[in-house]
Amino acid sequence: MTPPAQRSLTPDEAWNLMLEGNSRFVAGTPQHPNQNVDKRFELSEGQAPLATLFGCSDSRLAAEIIFDKGLGDLFVVRNAGQVIGESIVASLEYAVGILGVPLIVVLAHDSCGAVRAAIDGTAIDAAPLPPHIWKLIAPIVPAARKVLAEHGGSTAADIDAELVGQEHLRNTVKDLLQSSEMIADAVAEGRLGIVGANYRLAEGTAVPVVTVGLAAA
Repeated sequence: MTPPAQRSLTPDEAWNLMLEGNSRFVAGTPQHPNQNVDKRFELSEGQAPLATLFGCSDSRLAAEIIFDKGLGDLFVVRNAGQVIGESIVASLEYAVGILGVPLIVVLAHDSCGAVRAAIDGTAIDAAPLPPHIWKLIAPIVPAARKVLAEHGGSTAADIDAELVGQEHLRNTVKDLLQSSEMIADAVAEGRLGIVGANYRLAEGTAVPVVTVGLAAA
């Protein structure tokens, strides 16, 4: 049995396939592709995902369900708050450099617990968090402070969590490009696009907030 053929998709084509799947999910008409026995056996010889998704670990962000994809379609990397780190960048570089994916989707969402914890952590009297949790969410705090400075207020309660989530999403895409020369080069050469999108829990939609290397989004 031969490995799956490498897809030759452009970043825009890959994102359109993601949007089409998300539209089916929102409409309640998913196709559940590539979830049968034959596909499982085919993929035992190799993988050629159409995109990689770096998202929050929140249980409500099941990537293949949200985008109506199946086995072998997405290379998924997740942590709480979709915070850039060494292992995250290495995994994304593997997807780009070895698997040849044309698209990275960075997926945030509303009502994010990590964002809320970062906002609450800006308070002077904030209760200390376990050190590993604080280390994880600390990169979100600058987004909370920026929103507070730009939109007024004096306490953590004044900070708009949705705006913080969007600012953190932009920072995450920027940090990814700064952290990986390989990924930045792939974008510059037109081989890779990056979409930072926000998932709305109630509606089920993935809304682009920032795009890099795509003609349109």
